[in-house]
Amino acid sequence: MKKLILSTLFVTFAFISSCSDEARDTSTCFNGIQDGTETRVDCGGPDCAPCPTCDDGIQNGGETGIDCGGPDCAPCEGLIVKSGMLTANEKWTSNNIYQLSGKVVVDDGVTLEIEPGTIIKGQQGIGSLASALIVARGGKIMAMGTAENPIVFTSVQDNISIGQKAGTNLSELDQGLWGGVLILGYAPGSFKGDVKEVQIEGIPAGDTYGLYGGEDPEDDSGVFQYVSIRHGGALIGEGNEINGLTLGGVGTGTVINNVEVVANVDDGIEYFGGTVNTENMLVWAQGDDGLDIDQGYQGTISNSVVILGNSSDHGLEIDGPEGSSPGEFTLNNITLIGNSDTPGGEYADYRSLAMGASNNIYAYGFKDAADVELDNNGVSQKFLDGKLTFSNWEIVGFDNSIFVEKVAKDDNDEPIEEKIIVNPDFTERAAEWTTQVELGANTVGANFGDFNWTYAKGKGAF
Repeated sequence: MKKLILSTLFVTFAFISSCSDEARDTSTCFNGIQDGTETRVDCGGPDCAPCPTCDDGIQNGGETGIDCGGPDCAPCEGLIVKSGMLTANEKWTSNNIYQLSGKVVVDDGVTLEIEPGTIIKGQQGIGSLASALIVARGGKIMAMGTAENPIVFTSVQDNISIGQKAGTNLSELDQGLWGGVLILGYAPGSFKGDVKEVQIEGIPAGDTYGLYGGEDPEDDSGVFQYVSIRHGGALIGEGNEINGLTLGGVGTGTVINNVEVVANVDDGIEYFGGTVNTENMLVWAQGDDGLDIDQGYQGTISNSVVILGNSSDHGLEIDGPEGSSPGEFTLNNITLIGNSDTPGGEYADYRSLAMGASNNIYAYGFKDAADVELDNNGVSQKFLDGKLTFSNWEIVGFDNSIFVEKVAKDDNDEPIEEKIIVNPDFTERAAEWTTQVELGANTVGANFGDFNWTYAKGKGAF
């Protein structure tokens, strides 16, 4: 109380000396009333100096502890703010909370190590101010959480604190509160014009740390395991949000497993080219698609789960190569959980010359109208040629009738209504790999026991 009284006197004196009589008369500061521009009791008006942000005993908006961490102060104990390029090796430890202020980039030749149990919070912002952790080509991330102590990426609005696995004030409905995590590598992709490298979406072309792709299928970007990414997907451009986890040109030398993405505005996890194999991946309550494959991704995704939320679109969105080089994905043992209250909420969409294999898929909880869509932009021919295959799909409540639609689309991914093509033989073909089962009687799909460590499990998502 003594500190509060002294600090209040200090602030009063400061603003008597810094505000003119005319400024005081405008009722924007020093009138004892919050007029909309102040961050504490009557200060910070447009004609006055800013309110103190530290060392006054009062939370003025920049602090995460009791009056500390403001821009003009040393960090609070346990809080470390990060921004810009990391140009030397760093180790982030679980006795601190790391706050991402804008884009934090692990540069070429640099390794970022993150201890189990470490919490990383992204500041809110859109466009160029969106916060994200980006591992550039040649950089490495060694994020090695454990089931007992996962690494957590979340928002500064999350009241989770050091030593905790979850806060209490946010849920799967809270999306877009920060950006996300991007890992970029030198593995090949199939890109338009057969170029070897392209810029990841959302990063300006002049920022070379946004490049991905190359000619090294065994490229190593480090280790990323037992990591929970929550409440991301900030807007970075018109109609363009950051994915929860973006993998661009990531190679087989990279170890990625046991990762969950919760409440992301855009896709949960998107694979842009690359060869990396991932397993035990979980996406819950994403705003668009759960697992998204693009640009000739050639790896295997196994033992993974997508749980649709109230605003989700597809469980799977599968695109093929954009250049002349082929790229065939593999999906093994995937569980898709629908949401009957979701306006979209489809099983999957195979598009744009998709090539690969979708094996051992278990799905339940979808609305009656949900389907598996094969767009007729070359996808149907890939299916007929045996380049797009399906095996062992077990569906609760529905059968092979979910595989009924092939739709022609234009270059903007819009349906060409007069050219909708429905293949009457496709449903019969789908009977070869589709079985209707009772809930819980499945013999394929993911092993839910591998996801007991997740935030989703703790919140009763499955």
